[in-house]
Amino acid sequence: YKSHSLDRHITTTWRLSPLLGNYVTPVPAQMRRGPRWFAGSADAIYQNLNLIYDERPEVICVFGADHIYRMDPRQMIEQHIALGAGLTVAGIRIPIESAGEFGVIETDADSRTIRAFREKPKSPVGMAESPGEVLASMGNYVFSADVLIDAVTRDAADETSAHDLGGNIIPELVARGEACVWDFANSKIVGASDRDLAYWRDVGTLDAYYDAHMDLISVDPMFNLYNEDWPILTWPEQLPPAKFVFEEAGRTGSAMNSMVCAGVVVSGGTVRRSILSPGVHVHSHALVEGSVLMHDVDVGRGAIVRNAIVDKNARIAPGARIGVDPEEDRGRFAMSANGIAVVKKGAVVEA
Repeated sequence: YKSHSLDRHITTTWRLSPLLGNYVTPVPAQMRRGPRWFAGSADAIYQNLNLIYDERPEVICVFGADHIYRMDPRQMIEQHIALGAGLTVAGIRIPIESAGEFGVIETDADSRTIRAFREKPKSPVGMAESPGEVLASMGNYVFSADVLIDAVTRDAADETSAHDLGGNIIPELVARGEACVWDFANSKIVGASDRDLAYWRDVGTLDAYYDAHMDLISVDPMFNLYNEDWPILTWPEQLPPAKFVFEEAGRTGSAMNSMVCAGVVVSGGTVRRSILSPGVHVHSHALVEGSVLMHDVDVGRGAIVRNAIVDKNARIAPGARIGVDPEEDRGRFAMSANGIAVVKKGAVVEA
């Protein structure tokens, strides 16, 4: 709902050939169906049906935007077309004891047709071939275009509906026998290990977002950013390389078990188990530990930043402390459920 920076990133980063009729564009929220904003994810599609009518696609993919994984959608689409499904839902295998945290897919004997879609079940049923596992919905859907158009149009006319894709549209198509599942375990990605292919994270909470970053800086991360055969592409800013300066007792610029982006200067400070985004500056005698620092954060001389997420352009004043006194932090910052302090964009944290 604060989409400008995302829109700008997509517009700047992704350029496809107009000669081939390809394009990537963010679509702003519009009130195309009367004086109201989107009432839910299904309503968002309904209010943008004009785009579908313009493009006339045969297949439409609707994927969640707050998940991290590596996938080739073509494999899911190929199965969808081969089975003649109206809807295909991507499912990932999870331990049956974790089923209460997810929407769980139950299949018929063919292991493809979805028999039931149960939200956070208390008595989950394990998979036929693997009783200790269930298929959790990844929030990734492939629709036949006519099925999606019909479903959201009928949903729009139902005043009792929450107009939610996962809560209303998917259960209805399951009940009509039009839904199939695509098992994420069938993914095939060049250069990816089995551990890499098993990785899927929903980063819709502060702690999940933080934990996903800590995954990346482990010695042997499950999610491999260094797979050159199937890279994670983004926009590389035109910045100088990271720099580490000063080497003297108690004042050595260093970073251990961390990821340090271009444009960073660690000037006599110490960084451990952290991610430093482009343009971060860590000054002498400062300590950054177990933290995620976004663009252009400045950590002053002698400051301590521990177990924190610091948004862009924040300034941590010399001698300031974050993550040292939990009670003090609770009075100054937003805190996650697991005690991660969150410093807002452009904030100045005084000593």
